[in-house]
Amino acid sequence: MTQKIYQVDAFTDKVFSGNPAAVCPLDHWLEDELLQKIAKENNLAETAFYVKDQDQYQLRWFTPKVEVDLCGHATLASAFVLFNHEGHKGDIIHFHSPRSGRLTVVKQSQLLTLNFPTDTIEEIALTSEILDGFSLAPISAYKGKTDYLLVYNSESDVVSLKPNLEVIAALPVRGVIVTAMGEHVDFVSRFFAPQSGIDEDPVTGSAHTTLTPYWSNVLDKKDMTAIQLSDRKGYLKCTYLKDRVEISGQCVLYMTGNINLN
Repeated sequence: MTQKIYQVDAFTDKVFSGNPAAVCPLDHWLEDELLQKIAKENNLAETAFYVKDQDQYQLRWFTPKVEVDLCGHATLASAFVLFNHEGHKGDIIHFHSPRSGRLTVVKQSQLLTLNFPTDTIEEIALTSEILDGFSLAPISAYKGKTDYLLVYNSESDVVSLKPNLEVIAALPVRGVIVTAMGEHVDFVSRFFAPQSGIDEDPVTGSAHTTLTPYWSNVLDKKDMTAIQLSDRKGYLKCTYLKDRVEISGQCVLYMTGNINLN
C-alpha cells in the first residue's frame, strides 16, 4: 500500500522558509497508531491528514509525539494542496476538526486566509516556573486555552532571549508564545513547545488566535501584520473578528511523494 504525501512551506513565498508541513490526502481514516507513526517518521512540526466528507473535509494534525487540537500552518498547507494539486473547485474550503470545529480557508490569488476561533486569555502571575524558562523576564503573562503568552518590551528582546527547554517542557501547557511590538510590523513572536515535540516552531498559525486579540486590544487595530522570528521566519496578516480571527499567508510546494506502508 502506498500513501500520497506533500510537503509544503507555509506562511512564506519561497522554499526553505516559513513552516514546513506534511499533508496526506486520505480516502478513509487509517488507524490512529499509523497516523502517529507517519507523523513521527516525517519528523516535521505537524503532519496533516484529511478525508473528504460530502462538501467538507475532516482534518486532523499530528506532531511527532501527539495529536494536537489546532494547527494553523498545516491547515494552510492542506488548503494549498487541495486548491493547487488535488482538484478542489472554488475559492473556499470548509474543514471540520473533531477537536476545534469549523475551519475555513479562502483563496484570493496567492493569499490563503484561515478563519479560526479566537482564543480566550486571562492575565496570570509571573511565577518562578515561567521566569526560569527564559533568559529574559517578560513584563506580563497570560494563559490561553492551550498556551502561555509572555509579553516583552521590544522586538530585540524576543530575538535575543534564550529558552530553557527542559523547564518549558514541564509547564502545564501545549507551549509558550513570546511576543513584543514589532519594529516594521505590528507585532512579532516566537513559539516554544518542547512538551509537544517541537523545541521552537518556525511559524505557528494557531498561536495567532491568541496573539491577534491581544494585540488588537493593545494597538486598537482590527487588521495587523506580523512576523514569527524563527530562523526560517514567517509572515502573516491577521484580522480580529471578535469570536473569530482571520490569519493570512502564502504557501509554496517543496516536495511530493509516496509513503510505502507495506
